[in-house]
Amino acid sequence: MSEDLLSLMAPRRGHFRLESGHHSGLWLDLSRMFIEPRRVQPSVLNLARAIQPYDVAGVCGPLVGGALLAQMLASPLDVEFFFTERELPRTRDGLYGVRYRLPDVVQAAVRGRRIAIVDDAISAGSAVRGTLVELEAHGAETAVVATLLLLGSAAAPYFTERGLPLEAVARVPFELWVPAECPLCASGAPFEDPSTVA
Repeated sequence: MSEDLLSLMAPRRGHFRLESGHHSGLWLDLSRMFIEPRRVQPSVLNLARAIQPYDVAGVCGPLVGGALLAQMLASPLDVEFFFTERELPRTRDGLYGVRYRLPDVVQAAVRGRRIAIVDDAISAGSAVRGTLVELEAHGAETAVVATLLLLGSAAAPYFTERGLPLEAVARVPFELWVPAECPLCASGAPFEDPSTVA
């Protein structure tokens, strides 16, 4: 299953800065995952089955990939669909500087609801963490965090400490480093811009 999901994302080796501020030697083009919905649909249905026991009233995903996944999950789960939008920080220093915001028109709609936070892939968990903080700020209760692809183990402790289950269709090894411990920086490898990949 993990190989099927990875094949949808055109893995690329290099030196990359992730949204969380961590560095990695692997880039996955998550925007490719939903180009052919029929190919990802079996994994989406597996994730819906994993979420079902948590008795949620809605699913919320960070734009872009998490929101696409949340919308696909809302129908088989027969629940409401929400999404958060990314707000970039003024500087890229530090970890977890990106914030996520619910659109104004849905902020009241999540109050008091049990929500599943979903994302297409989770490595450090920056987008999911930002979505969790935003949902809590508007009175929602997060019941579960779920993903199609869990990359490594960096994100898990954050959710474990909060008593939140973390469901994944597939799990694959994934190395990431804080900037001060990045071996690629130490070797002088320049950062690559994933947007230049054809």
